[in-house]
Amino acid sequence: MISTDLLARGIDCYDVQVVINYDLPFNYENYIHRIGRSGRYGRKGIALNFITQRDEHIIHGLQRFYSTVIQELPRDLAEIF
Repeated sequence: MISTDLLARGIDCYDVQVVINYDLPFNYENYIHRIGRSGRYGRKGIALNFITQRDEHIIHGLQRFYSTVIQELPRDLAEIF
């Protein structure tokens, strides 16, 4: 699933394993709703964020807001699962 703020809330999709954020939300609360489309119903999921240097401050803000670390994609995707 490729997600924007249009799919941030109110949509319930079964069996989504990967959410791709083409752009990051300006509202930090929308981020959790976007990535929450993956890994539902006890399944594992992953969210990928496409970012540029201009987006780094948003990633840092999201990490502070959610008290978490958003990791860079590993070279070996098998490490994710």
